[in-house]
Amino acid sequence: MTETLLEFFKAMAHESRLGIVGLLAQRERSVQELAAALDLKEPTVSHHLAMLKALGLVTARAEGTTRWHALDKEALERLSKRVLQPPRPKAIPPRGADAAEDKVLSAFVDADGKLKSIPASRKKRGVVLRWLMRDFAANRRFSEAEVNAAIQEHHWDSATLRRELIGHRMLARKDRIYWRLPEAEWKAGGEA
Repeated sequence: MTETLLEFFKAMAHESRLGIVGLLAQRERSVQELAAALDLKEPTVSHHLAMLKALGLVTARAEGTTRWHALDKEALERLSKRVLQPPRPKAIPPRGADAAEDKVLSAFVDADGKLKSIPASRKKRGVVLRWLMRDFAANRRFSEAEVNAAIQEHHWDSATLRRELIGHRMLARKDRIYWRLPEAEWKAGGEA
């Protein structure tokens, strides 16, 4: 990851390459068009394009004797996400308040923080729901979309888990706005 970022920043730290990326963001262009627009020689443009291609940011297609170059916007978007979103820590399962909770969480949550399944046992489900609640700060309101997104970070069935969180009095809602209830109001042991 660090090497990729270093190469990306090296490539983008040159005025001509930034100009090429800007022009290719508008539409695909030939080396000749890029050279004329940037007032550069064609071999210089080809050199800069080669660096951008090596990073996977530029694609090329042949049409007769002309090669058309285009910015791969999806590759740029993926790279910017990697730069701006730090990786999530892996291989450390979430921890509960005690050894029994740790055992339940180890059984139902993988090392990436994904819920393998929703426990059938109410007691175990309560442990998992308390673990999910760590994503919801007190004294903050959440839209339904935010609640769903937070839950979907861990499991695809946000509707069921959202209903469970409300049923266990961990979250409250009114007019599709949700908020965390005090832990003293949560149903003890996960009894619903």
